This record gives sequence, structure tokens and C-alpha cells, in this order.
Amino acid sequence: MGKVVAVEYVTLDGVFEEPAWSGPYFNAELANWQAGNLREADALLLGRKTYEGFKAAWPQMEAETGEFGEKMNSMPKHVATTTLVTPEWNATFIAGEVSDTVAKLRAETGSLLINGSASLVNYLTKHNLIDEYRIMIFPVVQGEGRKLWDDGTKIALSLADSWKTASGVEVVTYVPA
Repeated sequence: MGKVVAVEYVTLDGVFEEPAWSGPYFNAELANWQAGNLREADALLLGRKTYEGFKAAWPQMEAETGEFGEKMNSMPKHVATTTLVTPEWNATFIAGEVSDTVAKLRAETGSLLINGSASLVNYLTKHNLIDEYRIMIFPVVQGEGRKLWDDGTKIALSLADSWKTASGVEVVTYVPA
């Protein structure tokens, strides 16, 4: 059986959207860690907005990002969407009940990697379908913006790993308790 891994960038106050604030702290340590996350994944699992953003950006970035960009562009992508109709960029759109499809993919596909896609992360959390939360906590407080977790989300987690980059980013891995 595979696993579903969510990798997220958040500020100290939990904001995840528009992560331009991560730039000053993103360094080779985080780039290598992110490359490792991608290497161990068999497929990406994305929400519609993240898929559209990635699809617009990554094909143009392959030359400058090398192996990472090649894998991003070539690996299978499973996209939770009710509005898109024509899959592109090695994508398959999830039809029907997302939780049933993800449970089946987890059993059959191996490691599924989620980047961003907060609505999908919240939905899968409520259905107990995320096996690891790998979160980069940046030493920034935004004071406003969309939080990673929806109001009312409650989960008990156990710390599986943690480390800190030279730039002050705390990288934590939690698993459901």
C-alpha cells in the first residue's frame, strides 16, 4: 500500500497562500529536500487551482530546473476538479467521489504527493486519507491571508521528524496519531 504525503509552505501564523514570502528563506537545503519529496513520489495529487498554476509554469521551467522539472512535467497527475473537462500535462481528472478514488489510488499507485491544494488537503484530512504532513514553517507572520487549515479542522498528530534550515525554516513531518 502506498501513502499520501502533503507538502506545504506556511508562515508562523498558518498562512499558505501566495508564498512569495518564502523567497528570502528558500535555500539549497529546502531545494534538496523538495527534490527528495518529488523523487520518492509516484504521482502528484492536486486540486484544480494548483494544477492550473503548475501546468502554466512548469513546462517553461524544465530547462532551468533540470531533473526536478523533468519529473514534474513527466509524472502522472491526479486532479480533483468538477469544472475542468480536458486533461493535459499527464493529468487524469478524478471523477466521482474524491475520497473513494484517492483511497484506491493510494492502494494501487504508491506514493502520492500533494503540493499546496489546501482545499484538497482539508477534504482528505476529514476522510483520514493523508499519511504524512510535511510542513515548512517560515519565520514570517503575515497577519492575514488564507490559512492552510479550515476553521473547525481538528486532527491529532504525532511528530515524526523535524529539522531547521540555516535560514530559520522549521521543517516538520507529522503523521496521524
